[in-house]
Amino acid sequence: MQHRGNLTSEAIDGRRAAPLIETRPAFFLRLFAGIVDLLILAVPLSCFISFLSVGLGISTAFLDLRPGQTPHDLLMKFGGRFIFTTLLFFVIMSWVYFAGCESSKWQATPGKKLFGLMVTGERGDRVSFWRGSLRFWFGRALIHVPYVGIYYFLVDCGRVAFSRDGRAVHDLISGCWVKRAYVELTATSR
Repeated sequence: MQHRGNLTSEAIDGRRAAPLIETRPAFFLRLFAGIVDLLILAVPLSCFISFLSVGLGISTAFLDLRPGQTPHDLLMKFGGRFIFTTLLFFVIMSWVYFAGCESSKWQATPGKKLFGLMVTGERGDRVSFWRGSLRFWFGRALIHVPYVGIYYFLVDCGRVAFSRDGRAVHDLISGCWVKRAYVELTATSR
């Protein structure tokens, strides 16, 4: 979103309000937006898991799950092919969801839109699907890499929470910003 001049709002009667100062979105707004997006992604993932388990003939194995089972137990119960296929589906679905939504007219996923956030390029313009993809692959996709992913996630979230500009590592690499969305008010004639 490109702003013309200062960010200001103008009352209908022509009075000018103080200029709006762009601020970085709070860490928790981004966190809650991410939770909403994960809940949205959980619906198609659940359907995929249901159909895949029936297709592989292991749907009854879900009934035998018990709290406290180790990842090794789950891998032995469901098999590597099931786990890998599910992870691959989730990563590809997430990539299309995040890159597609953030490069769309909304410039945001539904979670970001709900909390008034948007993804922009360095100049405030809309990001391309390629740039949104770069942002995804250097962000959420790296989280799925065993052992390394959790450390990257902590560094990425730490950078958002404690840096002056509030940008994550994947924002820096892709040249993106997550900003608050502003509504431009225009004076109308009566």
